[in-house]
Amino acid sequence: MYRCEFYKECKNSTFLFNEPFFNSIFAHFIKGIANFGGDWPLFENKIIMKAGIVGLPNVGKSTLFNCLSNAKAQSANFPFCTIEPNIGVVNVPDSRMAKLEELVKPERVQMATVDIVDIAGLVKGASKGEGLGNQFLGNIRECNAIIHVLRCFDNDNIVHVDGNVNPIRDKETIDIELQLKDLETVEKRLEKVNRAAKTGNKEAQAEQSLLNRIREALLQAKSARTVVPASQDEEELMESFQLITNKPVLYVCNVDENSAVNGNKYVDQVRELVKDEDAEVIILSVGAEADINELESYEERQVFLEDMGLTEPGASVLIRAAYKLLKQQTYFTAGVKEVRAWTINIGATAPQAAGVIHTDFEKGFIRAEVISYEDFIHYGSEAKCKEAGKFKVEGKEYVVKDGDVMHFRFNV
Repeated sequence: MYRCEFYKECKNSTFLFNEPFFNSIFAHFIKGIANFGGDWPLFENKIIMKAGIVGLPNVGKSTLFNCLSNAKAQSANFPFCTIEPNIGVVNVPDSRMAKLEELVKPERVQMATVDIVDIAGLVKGASKGEGLGNQFLGNIRECNAIIHVLRCFDNDNIVHVDGNVNPIRDKETIDIELQLKDLETVEKRLEKVNRAAKTGNKEAQAEQSLLNRIREALLQAKSARTVVPASQDEEELMESFQLITNKPVLYVCNVDENSAVNGNKYVDQVRELVKDEDAEVIILSVGAEADINELESYEERQVFLEDMGLTEPGASVLIRAAYKLLKQQTYFTAGVKEVRAWTINIGATAPQAAGVIHTDFEKGFIRAEVISYEDFIHYGSEAKCKEAGKFKVEGKEYVVKDGDVMHFRFNV
């Protein structure tokens, strides 16, 4: 568990409150909050980043969501069976946690999580409100990344909204609707910016230039993410526009069970189409994943996977990919009370990482005590890492690395 130590400065000396005294004060504090009826984030200042599952109706989105979250979102063989977005908080598979648990033997283990959203199926005309278009586009705008599911299997018993299987056409349908909605957003913003730019306003002129480049890309049926910001200022401007097609995307090819390892002709078509997008393509047999999910024991699931030629469920691969797509990474706190994986943005500093546990940790940050995951596992304990000189003390400028095992000291 993270170690939080309160300091009281008195002249040149630092006094550490003892644990019973701290526990007593903290118990009264908790009681006070409970009596007040507040709902305060006492232990965790969670970074909420969401990846939205999108695609045409009946491509397997809700079935996939059920596999990822173990929640039973309605999954039916007709369009719009998902109307309200289903949100699942999904554990991020991480083999490092098992090794830390084996060494530390904590009372409990808490995995890192990622939020996955199952969004209603989109159809042609969604940008103009067709089907559940307005609702769909509003839901996806609230997400930070897109998991685009494409149907890459033949099955006459499962209706395709356009009559036949064609993942290239399906992708273009989704892309065009999202691009049209972004074009509408850009043109509305340009109307306001153009007036300000005519007055000689430099900021408005800079925004106008970027918006015109984005507009040109959208008119050519290219997504906003293809426009590369020329500076940090443009990058921040781009983020402020909240364009749907600027969100990072990964593609999930939903295949039949026999194609789960090597894919099929449809997967090859998708890979060829997106080769210049710098986007990951994941092969997943959603139907088989659903069957695996129903098995009770780990051993049964492993036998099923081996029969398919897989070493782990495709859902696990997808969850980790979504975590990476959201530009998230993990650091650990490890103690006898708890071993826990904490989610931070890639590039976060030590105070920012501390703030994920509690905002006071960031405000009163003094220093971080850091051991790399590899060193912790190699030497087996914090004490042995110290003996080997692998225990580091870092300040406010330290950029946290994925897998760091950390303790924080702070002053409030």
